[in-house]
Amino acid sequence: MKIGLQIPYFTWPGGPPELGPKLGEIAGTADSAGFDSIWVMDHFFQIPFVGPVELEMLEAYTALGFIAAHTKKATLGTMVTGVTYRHPGILVKQVTTLDVLSGGRAWLGIGAAWFEREHDGLGVAFPPLKERFQRLEDTLQIAHQMWGEDNGPFDGKHYQLKETLNVPQAVSKPHPRILIGGMGEKKTLRLVAKYADASNITGQVGADGLRRKYEVLREHCDREGRNYDDIERTVLWIMNPGPNGENAGDMVDQFGRMAEAGAQTIIGSVGGVDSIKPLEVIGRDIIPQVAKF
Repeated sequence: MKIGLQIPYFTWPGGPPELGPKLGEIAGTADSAGFDSIWVMDHFFQIPFVGPVELEMLEAYTALGFIAAHTKKATLGTMVTGVTYRHPGILVKQVTTLDVLSGGRAWLGIGAAWFEREHDGLGVAFPPLKERFQRLEDTLQIAHQMWGEDNGPFDGKHYQLKETLNVPQAVSKPHPRILIGGMGEKKTLRLVAKYADASNITGQVGADGLRRKYEVLREHCDREGRNYDDIERTVLWIMNPGPNGENAGDMVDQFGRMAEAGAQTIIGSVGGVDSIKPLEVIGRDIIPQVAKF
């Protein structure tokens, strides 16, 4: 099992003048500590599950470019980009640029979008759920085309591109990995089976819930003619190892149960991450242990 770091919160001591140095320190420490991946949310307002909308929120791809310059090994992505936020061709170009400049470490993390307030606040269209999923499938098809050899037109349900030119091409081969966030059994997991390299499901469903979702994903893979084992199964979680690592044993046991249910990677935010010490604890007491799963 692998561990990834999600950074969903940027309201740290010192305010905006200290945000850059602190983010660089967090990313560099996580990279050195053995975190396999580093992720930021793709939101423009802070989300209700984390804090008031007025709290600091960085634009995702600018932040990932900054993180790329402070890391060497960890892969980098959004958890996850709402399909409504950017035109698909521009989004693929952004992820490609991140991949090229990071030496092949980019992910395309994507989902159907849900936070209506930031759409309304910034004047971004928020179509009905059915249309957002149609746009998501269009975007996934555009990504595969732009990362392939066909630079001709694309004519989808909602997007029409006359020329899918993408130069320079990504360093990752065959392309930057695609992660789809969400756990809807009829639509989301079908899209994972058809287009993605990884699935992300919240660990709040518990081990039994994970087993159920993975059974459904396997069924979709069978229908799509896809090898289920080619899809990385990631779980979104909150990690709190304790100030001195006192919760590390319980975390290892918890992650072990998720591994038994079929999870391969835990991606989580870390309480008190700006103090740096929790990252060091996870690198010392948790990452080596769960690597055995």
